[in-house]
Amino acid sequence: MSESVCLTLAKKIIAGRRIKRGDDLSLFLTAPLEELQEGAHLLQKHFCGRHIDFCTIINGRSGRCGENCRYCAQAACHHTGIEEYPFLPKETIIKHARANEAAGANRFAIVTSGRALTGRDFDKAIETYEAMRDTLHIGLCASHGLLTRAQLRRLHEAGVTSYHHNIETSRRFFPQICTTHTYDDRIRTIKMAQEEGFCVCSGGIIGMGETWADRLDMAISLAELGIESIPINALMPIPGTGMEGRSQLPAEDILRTIALFRYINPTANIRLAAGRKLLPKNGATAFLSGASASITGNMLTTSGTTIKEDMQLLRELGLTNRDEDGSAATGTCGAH
Repeated sequence: MSESVCLTLAKKIIAGRRIKRGDDLSLFLTAPLEELQEGAHLLQKHFCGRHIDFCTIINGRSGRCGENCRYCAQAACHHTGIEEYPFLPKETIIKHARANEAAGANRFAIVTSGRALTGRDFDKAIETYEAMRDTLHIGLCASHGLLTRAQLRRLHEAGVTSYHHNIETSRRFFPQICTTHTYDDRIRTIKMAQEEGFCVCSGGIIGMGETWADRLDMAISLAELGIESIPINALMPIPGTGMEGRSQLPAEDILRTIALFRYINPTANIRLAAGRKLLPKNGATAFLSGASASITGNMLTTSGTTIKEDMQLLRELGLTNRDEDGSAATGTCGAH
């Protein structure tokens, strides 16, 4: 029996081919999902081995955001009943980071609401990162919006190695989900973070009303940016937001998206994020067909999966989040 077109393409990618803007991408939408996943699994094994990277998040400052992102529960223009609070005390954040490190997470991120973290809150964040750098071994990631170059430099000097900043969707569709800042604002921040030495984590949300062409465009755009870690969120429509009432995506659509992102970004960590519970066996299928990373523990405003449950899942799948010496891998955010 001859091998599938998907498997043939995967082998060409392993040999050095890369999917580029302008290529015929119809295969990713027309191929049987099982065949697409087979090729994605081959790529994942080649570029990532048995390693699955797990990161955890703490919501360091919640709510009262002046931006109007239609999907977000933390936007002040939405009425979601979310808990609102200022930047958390340093001791609280470090306690969470230490517990996550002990449980086996590879990295820890502070995420804050708002267009950008500034003023005294930014100074508090720097103090917190410095304390974690000096007392913990877990990799540090930050997600603080549209920062300046000087702020990014301070973060890097404080021990943060990864900066998270999603592009969210395609350039075409972005104005449909946010008008208080632009797609180019996000691209500018990503490029500055890369220039300042960060591994950048950037992905987006599917299920907001975009087309498959928009999803493919997002995957290509991330490849062009050289993004090393790509979180894929499936929209969980939150009452009170601009996405309230949207139907949740079927698992097959999420799995196809994960697979095609692996072909287009073969060396990156394709990271399961919000909406993982929509997948069979809590994402087990995805970890064997393209996904090489995941957010674990709680999401920002929607419940995720506990670290303990994820460690058990890895054992059942014959995968690991450890380096060869048995320690938790905390280097770059990209694929190993």
